[in-house]
Formats: sequence, structure tokens, C-alpha cells
Amino acid sequence: MIRKLLALLAVFVWADVALAQSGPLRLTITDGVIEPLPFALPTFQPEGTGAEEMAANLSQVIASDLIGTGLFRQIPASAFISPYTGFSQPIAYADWRAINAQALIIGAVAVSGRQVEVKFRLYDVFSGGELGDGLRFVGSVDGWRRMAHKVADTVYSRITGEGGYFDSRVVFVAETGPKDARQKRLAIMDYDGAGVQYLTDSGTLVIAPRFSPSGDRVLYTTFESGFPRINMIEVATVGRQQVTTAAGEMAFSPRFSRDGNQVIYSLSSGGNTDIWRTDLLTGQHTRLTSAPSIETAPSFSPDGSQIVFESDRSGSPQLYIMSATGGEARRISFGEGRYGTPVWSPRGDLVAFTKQNAGRFHIGVMRTDGSEERLLTASFLDEGPTWSPNGRVIMFFRETQGAAGAPSLYSVDISGRNLRQVPTVTFASDPSWGPLQR
Repeated sequence: MIRKLLALLAVFVWADVALAQSGPLRLTITDGVIEPLPFALPTFQPEGTGAEEMAANLSQVIASDLIGTGLFRQIPASAFISPYTGFSQPIAYADWRAINAQALIIGAVAVSGRQVEVKFRLYDVFSGGELGDGLRFVGSVDGWRRMAHKVADTVYSRITGEGGYFDSRVVFVAETGPKDARQKRLAIMDYDGAGVQYLTDSGTLVIAPRFSPSGDRVLYTTFESGFPRINMIEVATVGRQQVTTAAGEMAFSPRFSRDGNQVIYSLSSGGNTDIWRTDLLTGQHTRLTSAPSIETAPSFSPDGSQIVFESDRSGSPQLYIMSATGGEARRISFGEGRYGTPVWSPRGDLVAFTKQNAGRFHIGVMRTDGSEERLLTASFLDEGPTWSPNGRVIMFFRETQGAAGAPSLYSVDISGRNLRQVPTVTFASDPSWGPLQR
């Protein structure tokens, strides 16, 4: 039986009225199952002409970000007692308490030509005070969604004490066409599926894109030469170059080091598949494993000192951890079934993985010593986990069964209680979650 750890359950609660009155509003981690925190978000106030639609759109995205976490519940405007008349007007706390709002978010939007100004404040209703200072964001009209995500990130961080993840992007494989003739392109989008941009065309098969830690580059495997090779693409310019790897028949499954200067990958040569590292600055290649087995899917720890990877050296695919310089590896997976595609959490405490057992696929997490394994999903085919920037949410792809089966992106928090489909304009697979944008 899988043991349950409080930290893995990761369900948030908040202080009751008495506690909220004696300290700031805060969501904390516990093992309880409770209702989401109710918040009120009146539509942001348009300041000047031409800001009405922008104010409504911003408010909608902020609310959607918070609701999507499963930790917050929006109180409908129809329940409001106190109308929102202006950004600088006094807050009638009693009216918001009467409808059980625990957090109140107010804001204003101004549009001048191609420039948008967004300002907002967050209030702890029961303590009757502002939670942090008000903030102001200025950007272009085209970047309004980013400003909405930044507001939501700030609200999330001030209430949970954790970093946000809304102002981030995901690179993935966009798929079109019938199952037996799929065309695949690299694409990038906001974490919520908006703002899709294509990085490659459909002329060549591409798989397994991976963001750099800074979010400016993407590694991926291409079959342009007929054999898998590793390419790197600059997100801003869409400029591409091949990564020079050690000599071998096939190079695949790449990931960046934490500083972005090295790439680890699998290399197949002479019937053997091992993990290698290439320094992008010097071109030096280093072999990290040397075993008569298949070693693949390496992932660095956040501090860059260790690597988790998949190996069948024990007879079936399992998870192992070794030093980033190579050497002896220790096995960390011991449950029934086959384990693969491990990814180290940005927090450093967990490893996400894919597990196949009894005809089902699962996305799971475990401690880095192999303890506290917890399966978060179960379906016909779940694969390819990737972590949100704050280590609280995992995105993956799920493929449906049958001749018409197709992949879609999903996200789930590490409690396994908030499973959501991520909307995409095409079929989608192989997601890689990038860092918060700057």
C-alpha cells in the first residue's frame, strides 16, 4: 500500500475567522480536504476611454488562473452587496464579510495608444487590511495576458507563500492528421493554452522538446537525417542549430543542465545506449554510464549535482540516481511495473515519473530516496510529466484508446485531486514547462 505523506497530499487550507483577524490571510499545507478559499474579484475599473473590454478580459484571466488551481472559488458578482466604484475608494469590509469573501481583489486598467497600465490591490477581508502593497504593471496591448498572469501570480504568492506559475510558457509537440500519418510541429504557448506559436514546420518528425532553465532555448530530437539527432532552437528568433554530440548512431532524450551550458542525453552506439554529457561552450563530450543496458531519460537535480534516469539494468525499466559526473548509481523505484521518464522537481524533494502496470499508465511522484511513492493519475496512456516552475503542478499528455485515439495535455497537482485538461488548438503531446517569464 502506497504510504501517504502530508507534503505529498499538498492540500491547502486557510485560517478561520479568528485566526485571520489576528494575522494575515494565508493558505497552508495540511492533509485535510476542504472547500476552496472564496474570493471576490469585481471587474477591474476602466480608467479613460477604450479600456472597458481590456478590463473585462484581464479580470476574466486572473479569475481563471486562480480557479484553475483548485484552491480558490470565485464569488459571483450577483452576490455582491457593495458595488466597486473606484480603485481608491474605501473598502466596506462588512459587506464583503457578509458574502463570505475571504480575499478581495480590486484593480483598474488604462489604455493609451498601444500601452496598457494595470494596477491592483489585494485585501484580507476578515482582518480588514491590505495584503501586501498595491502593484502597477505597464506593458503593450499585445501583452495584456501576461499582465493578468502576473497579477494572479502575485495574489497566489501572497496568500500561499509559494511562487506562482501562471506567467509561464509550455513547449510541446502539436499534432495534426490521422493517427497513422500524424504531422508533428514544435509549438509554444502560455501555460493555459493561449498564444500558440509554431517553432518548426511539419516537414520533419520532432519529439521531446525541453526548455532551457532561462526559457530562451529549446532542445528537441529530430529525425531530419533519418536517425534521431538533437537540435537546439532559439525561441525569440526561431534560429536552429544541431547540437554536436558524441559519435553514435542515435542521440535522443536531451535536457539542459541548470546553468544551460551543458546537455545530457542518451546515445546509442554499437547496440548499447548510455547517458552522455556535452559542454555547449567547449564541445567536450563525457560518457556518464557504461553498462550493457539501456540508459535513458536523464534529468538534473535543481542544484545540478545529481542525475535521475531510467535504466533496464535490473531486467525491467526502473529509476536510478547517480552523481552528475557519473559513477555508481542507486536504484530508487521498487514497486510493481515499469518506470520511466523521470523528472526532478524544481524544489528538489520529488521525482515525477511515468509508470506502467497491469495494463494502465500512471503519472506518479516519489521522494528522491524512493519512498512515499504516490500515483496521481491512471488511464490507457499517460506519459511525459513536466513540472510547473513552483513544483506544485505536473503537466503531461494523455492519449485515448482506439483507431481515433489522440493525445491531449493535462495537468494535475501533486495531491492528485485537481486533474484538468489543458486546451490546445491541435492534438498535443510531450509538454515541457518553462520558467516564469521575466
